[in-house]
Amino acid sequence: MATILYIEDNSDNRMLVRRILAAEGHEVFEAGNAGSALEWLKTSRPDLILIDINMPDIDGYTLTARIRTLEGFAEIPIVALTANVMRGDREKSLEAGCDGYIQKPVDVDLLPDQILRYLRKK
Repeated sequence: MATILYIEDNSDNRMLVRRILAAEGHEVFEAGNAGSALEWLKTSRPDLILIDINMPDIDGYTLTARIRTLEGFAEIPIVALTANVMRGDREKSLEAGCDGYIQKPVDVDLLPDQILRYLRKK
């Protein structure tokens, strides 16, 4: 199916999302912080990037903007997967360069279809 990079500092969240998406046939790579994500992206090109907004080193907004400047990454869908659910958070994610926004906690029944929608838009 698809190669997905999930950038998330919480290992429990990474494990849950990886299990859900792997069960659907996707290959999921994980990065626990922005630095390791950027290193991985130097040699790999995923079909989709899921990104947490609240991370300790570089927040997801800044990281999304940085990824968008990398050669060949303008068209790769980036989706914020975040607990930021206050008014304006979705818009802020889109302004930073995300193509979409999925709220945490993850709905295990809905996530596979949500991911497929973004992959089909690619």
